Amino acid sequence: MATPARTRFVPYASTPGRALGQAVADITVVLWCVLWYWVGKLVHTAISAFATVGQKVESGANGIAGNLDSAGQGAGKVPLVGDPVSKPLQAAGNAARSIAEAGHGLYDKATWLAIVLALAVAVPPALAVVVPWLWARLRFARRAGAAVTLASTEAGEELLALRALANRPLPKLVKVSHDPVQAWREGDEAVIRALASMELRSAGLAVPRSWKKAVSSSS
Repeated sequence: MATPARTRFVPYASTPGRALGQAVADITVVLWCVLWYWVGKLVHTAISAFATVGQKVESGANGIAGNLDSAGQGAGKVPLVGDPVSKPLQAAGNAARSIAEAGHGLYDKATWLAIVLALAVAVPPALAVVVPWLWARLRFARRAGAAVTLASTEAGEELLALRALANRPLPKLVKVSHDPVQAWREGDEAVIRALASMELRSAGLAVPRSWKKAVSSSS
């Protein structure tokens, strides 16, 4: 049983024009992603400012609560007037701790909100471009790799030629031969190679040097 040929991975076209277009598209996608990364970062920074406020409120309120507790404990030691003075101070300390808890809650919520909003702002526009770009690049790599693999075999040339007969415009086929289908059936090597070369060029691949003589003789 014959071992199936392994399809090559061809990330870029070998024709200059198409390769340049792919490189420009890749750079554009990278710049687009960088742009939305910075937009997301700005959103995160803006919302994180509220988290910083919450953290400062928590720290300050805890400090006030500690001072009030100390003052209440000290006042409680004063004879006769200790209890009436210490109870309000302790109540004020508890109120300060409640404010500290609110500040802590603001810090937690603002921190998570900053992350969620940054992702919500930056990810959808980036994916809207990256997903179709990645699909197109993988589709090209798969098609080009299969074409390169087929081009390296004799039967592959015939299959590429058959694909050209099925997919290429009729005016281009007639330029190869007045009856390209019949020529393909008869196994005309020059016509088959010309058709296969046409299919390779449509896939963004250069024609192998070994084919050029046959292709030029058929044109």
